[in-house]
Amino acid sequence: MLRSKRKEMKAFWGFLAISPFVAVPAMTCVCFAAGDAGHDIGRSIPVWTVIPFGGMLLSIALCPLLTPRFWHHHFGKVAAFWALAFAVPFLIYFREIAVYEILHIMLVDYVPFIILLWGLFTIAGGITVSGSLRGTPVMNTMLLLIGTALASLVGTTGASMIMIRPVLRANKDRVKKAHIVCFFIFLVANIGGALTPLGDPPLFLGFLHNVPFFWVTTSLLPHMLLATVILLAMFFVIDRYFYGREEAAVPLQEETKTPIRIEGLYNLLFLAGVIAVILVSGYWRPGHISVYGIEIQYQNLLRDAVIIILGLVSLYVTPQRLRQANDFSWWPILEVAKLFAGIFITIIPALAILKAGSQGSLAWLVTSVNTPYDYFWGSGILSSFLDNAPTYLTFFNMILGRLGLTEAMIPAALATGTATANPQFIAYLTGISAGSVFMGANTYIGNAPNFMVKSIAEEAGVKMPSFFGYMFKYSIPILIPVFIIITYVFF
Repeated sequence: MLRSKRKEMKAFWGFLAISPFVAVPAMTCVCFAAGDAGHDIGRSIPVWTVIPFGGMLLSIALCPLLTPRFWHHHFGKVAAFWALAFAVPFLIYFREIAVYEILHIMLVDYVPFIILLWGLFTIAGGITVSGSLRGTPVMNTMLLLIGTALASLVGTTGASMIMIRPVLRANKDRVKKAHIVCFFIFLVANIGGALTPLGDPPLFLGFLHNVPFFWVTTSLLPHMLLATVILLAMFFVIDRYFYGREEAAVPLQEETKTPIRIEGLYNLLFLAGVIAVILVSGYWRPGHISVYGIEIQYQNLLRDAVIIILGLVSLYVTPQRLRQANDFSWWPILEVAKLFAGIFITIIPALAILKAGSQGSLAWLVTSVNTPYDYFWGSGILSSFLDNAPTYLTFFNMILGRLGLTEAMIPAALATGTATANPQFIAYLTGISAGSVFMGANTYIGNAPNFMVKSIAEEAGVKMPSFFGYMFKYSIPILIPVFIIITYVFF
């Protein structure tokens, strides 16, 4: 078993090492000047360049449903195909600029993204909750509430990895449990992360761009509480219905009660270390190095190195039996790493066109966003299918340009009750913050923990809905009405 785990670790790190170049086979043969880095390709590329991205999304949506066996064994190859379908012509026609754009998104966005997910996944996988946890509607609601509260403290990924296994273990004898995992994705993997920059990547980006740390807490608390109360109430009613039917059909046997026991709590120190180094990276700005014209900040290198070290220390000090008790394996993180490598490569033209604003081929979309309502739904819908962090940043820059603000002016503009406060900026920023965090729950790819939770649940034997099944059976009929209520109350 230990030898198998070591092989899996080597496979993961091998993939991580080559992932920045997954779609760039000829990259190392191309040299370019740093001056090319400032080219705005969004003004010159047509909208049809997003076809590989659409193909990537459709593959994730349809292949597990239509060809599950093929997808299970070859999803990495499918992701590489779509990445190459975009990257090869991109490299041929744009050369140096294409190399810069691909390297930039992989080195600055993808690799740190995967390192953070791997660190949280690894550390949280060493915390084991055992004892008599019976998946009654009350117990399940309490577990979801605890996970939602944790998400803003240790991030949606950290909270999801800590809580999903106890939830699955508590409901191991339940027949209908896909709805439990779907509501878990709604609340723990997304909406719960709305209160601090540590909770979700879009808010952390805002923090890096001068949004005060506790502004999010005070501004999004009412929105988050309303969404949480409504969803928990809906969950309790739905879970009570299914639980009642199962109990009537086959009375659930009483188990011998054993005390609830939490082991591996020292991993919380490693999680605290991850949180601390993320905070440090937001305030400490010692400079940067340049790699192929790409600025890589020293504090980000330190952050990534510390997260890797903390993850490896967790692996070393946590007894193997605790991870075995959690049914811990590397499959979920490998699946996320491979699929998101394809997503990050193919998303380049979509993000570039959006960043070009009124000068890009989606100018009609950009110019139609004018009110807080528009920013809430615009950033939310795009975050459901694009990566929510760059989508947030795109709308963030749109707001600054529209209102004539600089990053240095942001703290004063957000200081409610002062002469410098800008109510329009506050309303816009609240809209994109809530939209990008909340609506990441609309699809499996809206936020990285969604896919990880789905993968872990399927490994545990839960029959999860397909990509479209999740949308049409759960997110659209349940989440969209909640977001409409939030719109009328707050926007």
